[in-house]
Amino acid sequence: MTTATTAIDIGTLIVQTPGVCGGRSRIAGRRLSVQQVAVLYKEGLSPEEIAEEFDSLTLAQVHAALAYYYANTAEI
Repeated sequence: MTTATTAIDIGTLIVQTPGVCGGRSRIAGRRLSVQQVAVLYKEGLSPEEIAEEFDSLTLAQVHAALAYYYANTAEI
């Protein structure tokens, strides 16, 4: 038996919206900036621990934020 999965376009997980989080890059649908996630990671929290810290935050969202951070450190 096979199970169907729906692929998520990871490009939709990080957004920038003027007036929300100061226009900084953030996790879509959340007021959690990429920078905030990166700070927690640099303080020693694992991606799993970061996901647990925030209600309904997925591991995919945390990894997307970290990938965006490392790909765009000059912006952040």
